[in-house]
Amino acid sequence: MLHVRALKGKLAHMELFDFGTIFFLVAAIVIFFQLRNVLGRRTGKERPPFDPYTAARTSAKKDMSKPENVVSLPRRKEAEEAADSYAAIDAVAKPGTELNKGLRAIKNADPSFDPKTFIDGAKLAYEMIVMAFADGDRRTLKNLLSREVYDGFVAAISERENRSEKIESSFVGIDKVEFVSAEMKGSEAHITLRVVSELISATRDGSGTIIDGDPETVAEVKDVWTFARDTRARDPNWKLVATEAEE
Repeated sequence: MLHVRALKGKLAHMELFDFGTIFFLVAAIVIFFQLRNVLGRRTGKERPPFDPYTAARTSAKKDMSKPENVVSLPRRKEAEEAADSYAAIDAVAKPGTELNKGLRAIKNADPSFDPKTFIDGAKLAYEMIVMAFADGDRRTLKNLLSREVYDGFVAAISERENRSEKIESSFVGIDKVEFVSAEMKGSEAHITLRVVSELISATRDGSGTIIDGDPETVAEVKDVWTFARDTRARDPNWKLVATEAEE
């Protein structure tokens, strides 16, 4: 009797085990199919898993190989800046003229060149040179003139001194300064100006007698002067290299 009961217990336990096993198996299959429907099947076109290091390297490569149209804005900005750099030149010389081309060539050789700044400096140099010549100030002239022009000025001063003549001058001012021509000669920039100034000047001989000019009259003086400087030199100063009196 005991054996019969034990056998029935084992059978009942086996049935319970088999039923439970089948239940979980069926549940696993259902879950598998649901996941498959949600996630889909692999088709060979799936994106690879994300790798932050690979992504960083790929991004860097893309930055280094950007097409030209990506940098078009900076280039356009550079073009606008270049146009602006010529604006000051266009204001004093009509675009397309030989004078404009010459000034632009100087600007290209010396980016710091500015027409207005040059004119201001030329006015100051003009006054200093005129007064230094009248006073016989060789030291000042040497710093402002080329060797050839300096030699000519010094020769004239020496002749005047040998005759015991003196020049009395009073600089009134400059009425007008305008560009005449501009060009590059190798690395040397040359600019010619027309200067209209007002000056009171009289020359006296050894006895004090006025032999030229009038100490009471303001005279208009017209000069055509050419200044030059080597754009490759560190010295930023321009020097007078040629003079001509305009009738």
